[in-house]
Amino acid sequence: MNLKPSTAKEHVHSFKRDLTGIGLFLIAIWVVFVIDRFLPIEQLGLVPRSVKGLIGIVTIAFLHADLGHIMANSVPLIVLLCLLAGSRANSIDIVVYISVIAGILLWLFGRDAIHIGASVLVFGLIGFLVCAGFFEKRLLSALIAIGVAVTYGSTLVFGVLPIQRAVSWEGHLFGAIAGGLIAYYIAGDLERGTGEGARL
Repeated sequence: MNLKPSTAKEHVHSFKRDLTGIGLFLIAIWVVFVIDRFLPIEQLGLVPRSVKGLIGIVTIAFLHADLGHIMANSVPLIVLLCLLAGSRANSIDIVVYISVIAGILLWLFGRDAIHIGASVLVFGLIGFLVCAGFFEKRLLSALIAIGVAVTYGSTLVFGVLPIQRAVSWEGHLFGAIAGGLIAYYIAGDLERGTGEGARL
């Protein structure tokens, strides 16, 4: 798993580029939501232990049940993705790895249902940013972790508990686990001197 740039020339961090990517990602989510009002593409969500449901590993973040669902995910996505992009040179890679690992875990161990929603990624980003502040010895990571923990701490705690049957709490849980695993991996690279290096 490669989560670090090989050379500065191969992967130059550009916050402006990442902001464009975040904007396009959010637009895509909303376009899919509008299309879903007319076509039953919600059926392309993640269905655990189903070959057909494997596509949901890619599509889950783009599918939402209703306006309240997509609104509840859009705002934290913008905030957390901007925090990630502003503090990481490999933010796109981190998002991809969190999504894939969380999706695989959900496919393997989730309830037999159609799982949809970008909250899997939201919880993955919360888990990553909080754990990165704990694992890494970087001032910026620690400050971001504190801010995220204060803002989304209760969301993280209650979101992973099996207290709402209509909510994919296991998607939230596996998202947070995936984020924590990626943070731990990157922290190990930094400690060995093979990662991004200090960036305050």
